[in-house]
Formats: sequence, C-alpha cells, structure tokens
Amino acid sequence: MKNNWYRLFKYVLIGPFLRVYNRPEIEGKENIPAEGAAIMASNHEAVMDSFYFPLLCPRQLTFPAKAEYFTSPGIKGKMQKWFFTSVGQVPLDRTADNAMDSLMNTAKMVLDRGDLFGIYPEGSRSPDGRIYKGKTGMAYVAMETGTTVIPVAMIGSRDANPIGSWFPKPAKVRIKVGSPIDPLAFVKEHGLKPGTYEAARKLTDHVMFILADLTGQPYVDAYSKDVKNALEEGKGYPEGTAPSQ
Repeated sequence: MKNNWYRLFKYVLIGPFLRVYNRPEIEGKENIPAEGAAIMASNHEAVMDSFYFPLLCPRQLTFPAKAEYFTSPGIKGKMQKWFFTSVGQVPLDRTADNAMDSLMNTAKMVLDRGDLFGIYPEGSRSPDGRIYKGKTGMAYVAMETGTTVIPVAMIGSRDANPIGSWFPKPAKVRIKVGSPIDPLAFVKEHGLKPGTYEAARKLTDHVMFILADLTGQPYVDAYSKDVKNALEEGKGYPEGTAPSQ
C-alpha cells in the first residue's frame, strides 16, 4: 500500500464494516500478479464496485473516476474530491473530445509505476445487472502498453448497492478473477494488427464475453449508457435489448 489514506479506509474506516455487512468473497485471487503492472477489467454493477474489489484485492488499485466527482460544487463536492483524491483515484472526463488521449495518458502513468489499473469497459453501470458491450479504450491501452488484462467479475454488488442508493444493503458480494490475457498475443492469434479498431473490438468483446461467463449474466450487444438514456427518457428498452422473460 503506497497511500496511507487508502490503507486507512481499507483496514480501519470502511473495510471492516463491509467485510461483516456484505461478507464479500473472492475467487481466483491467485490470478492477480504479486507485482508489476496489470489492467483489471471489471463489469460495472454499482458505485461500490470500486469499494468491494479494492477491499479484497491484495494490492492497491487505481481507477479513473468521473471528472464530476472532482469538480462538483459545495461541501458535498469538496468531500467527494477529497475522498477520491485521498484513495488515489484519478479524474477522467469521459465526455471530452480527447477522452481517449486522457485515458491513455492516465493509464500509462499508473502502469509505468508498475501498479494495477482498474477500469470498467462498459463505461457506465449496467441498468439491470446484465453484461453490456464494452468500449474499446481498455483494449487500446492494453495493446499500446502490452499490459496483461485480467477480467474481474462483480456479482451481487448491484443488490448491495442498487442504483440511487447511498448506503449499502446487507447483500452478499462475490468476486471472480479470471485468467490473465496477453493482449498482443490474443490479437495476433486472430490475425489482427495491434492498434487497429478491429483488434480493439475483438479484444474488448472477448473480455466482455468472459465477464458474462464468470457472472452467469447474459451479454447485451449494446452500450449500457444508450440503454440507460432510453429508459430514463421513458422510451423503454431499445429494440433487441429487453431482458428475456
């Protein structure tokens, strides 16, 4: 642990409570390297995914957090900024024109230190717990840096921290860590050129299919943000994305 606040939150202020309250368990922890850089690619069920996995991960994680968490006004905004900064999270403006450059630079900064970089390829929380289409930023970072990608499946965190809730419910949370993926070897095995969109799409889909298998959730070939926007606008699920009855 390089960050004293991170250690304090994990072992004293928040971690012990969550361990008792949500009884989190982790499977496949041996797939997390004891040292060196790696990209931890997780599905995204709840805000508190960024609490539960770091709690059980043996090494410190750095996630890019929404820029709004660092720029919101008022006392609440200042508290958010202090918290996310103190635990080593870094801001990322996902709506900016140069969002990909920002992600790449941020990821390289973390990976060049030999640290673990956590990322949610879906980009936005799943509206219903299913696994949605991943954005390709994670894959571009992996191919550019040659860094191993490790799938991380969050299970039950949506029940513990439903969208809109600010305090967790006493639901059990499980985590499954998948086998490491060599990004350059993977795309070459499929006859693709590293750095191309085709390679990034193939690698991203592969990771999302693994996450669907690990979680036992169906895969949805649509971006979660688009589905959430449609639901919030009262339009219902876009064609072909509604959960099966």
